[in-house]
Amino acid sequence: MSRAAVLATVAAVAAPWALAALPRPTRSRGRPFGLATALARVGRHVGVPSAPSDLGARLAASGLGDRVRVVDAMAVKVGAAAVALCVAIGPATVMPGQLGRLLLVGGPVAAFVAPDLWLRRRIGRRTRRLAAELADGLELLRVVVETGLAPWRALEEVGRRHHGLLGRELRIVTRRAAFGVPRAAALEQLVARCPLEAVGRLVAALGRAERHGSPLGPALADLAADVRAERAREVRERAARAAPKIQLAIALLLVPGVLLLVAAAFEATTTR
Repeated sequence: MSRAAVLATVAAVAAPWALAALPRPTRSRGRPFGLATALARVGRHVGVPSAPSDLGARLAASGLGDRVRVVDAMAVKVGAAAVALCVAIGPATVMPGQLGRLLLVGGPVAAFVAPDLWLRRRIGRRTRRLAAELADGLELLRVVVETGLAPWRALEEVGRRHHGLLGRELRIVTRRAAFGVPRAAALEQLVARCPLEAVGRLVAALGRAERHGSPLGPALADLAADVRAERAREVRERAARAAPKIQLAIALLLVPGVLLLVAAAFEATTTR
């Protein structure tokens, strides 16, 4: 029974990795025939339903918007569900009671939902990384702007010098603009890929500087201060949430250990 359950969940486990491994849609020749391509082909043969309205935004926020189209993501989900169903049919016929039906339903559902759960985790990791790097990146951008560089040239310089995820996103934006994408559209894509309030405020400040020539340095200084204050508040909240856990660990581990030591010492003194 355990072997059948493992086989039925293979597609559910493989679907997120297949989603991340999807080749770029612009490469029409020489695509590697891998798990992602196989699941996507199966999904297209079965039939790809209409995607949720927020799937494109989630793909962009996860950093996969340039690599994975919405239709490809849905094809992988459907293909994984179909493979899970085919794998579960054999074991389900020999399982007792309602376990067979549960496997037939649960396997495909798990395979279909697994990419969404994986996307949520990936978005959370990216958001935390960006939030940790944002204050320093804003300070660096303010320093570069105050040296006299134009805002867009300053973005390019910070993207070149900042080696974190934020720097990578800034490099993507400036390269898109260099290849002919309108700057406003490139900045909108930055907001989609970095769904943080501070990034939206940064894009708004850049837009005001581009349109009206308003000074960018003071806005960046205020924004960096707000980001640092928000980070400090989050750290305090995490510390407050960790205190009960630490107390529980002390109560469950340290206190029994001390009591055992006291009991051992008392036993040693009474046996003498």
